[in-house]
Amino acid sequence: NQNLDAYRAFGYPVVSDAVGGFAGPLAGLHAGLQATHSALAVTVPCDSPFLPRDLVTRLRGALDARNADLAVAKTGTQAQPVFSLVRRSVLPHLETFLQSGGRKIDAWYASLAVVEVSFDDQPDAFSNINTREELARFEAQEK
Repeated sequence: NQNLDAYRAFGYPVVSDAVGGFAGPLAGLHAGLQATHSALAVTVPCDSPFLPRDLVTRLRGALDARNADLAVAKTGTQAQPVFSLVRRSVLPHLETFLQSGGRKIDAWYASLAVVEVSFDDQPDAFSNINTREELARFEAQEK
């Protein structure tokens, strides 16, 4: 909900949160699920530019194999909760959670059928990059 004009400058649709105030990542997921006509939605944060090329393929395989509501990436023992593939059918459940004041992504996930998908082969893909300096350091390490 910040820097909307800067995001629109990239030429893609920008969907604003419908939930008032800053409700965190779940508000963005809620807005995205409301806006899509697809049965599935992928979520990734904008400050992680080095996504695994096979992120969606692996998440989809696990989601379907387990008939889960949501598939989430994991490295080691650490879930990466904003890297996910979610079924649009969970939207009413998410709306109820948000209307009741829920904001914590882990608490909402705990109420769903979630499958975690290991990306131990690509742990750096989930690095959080917020400045040009961090980007330069990361790129230098990868050479």
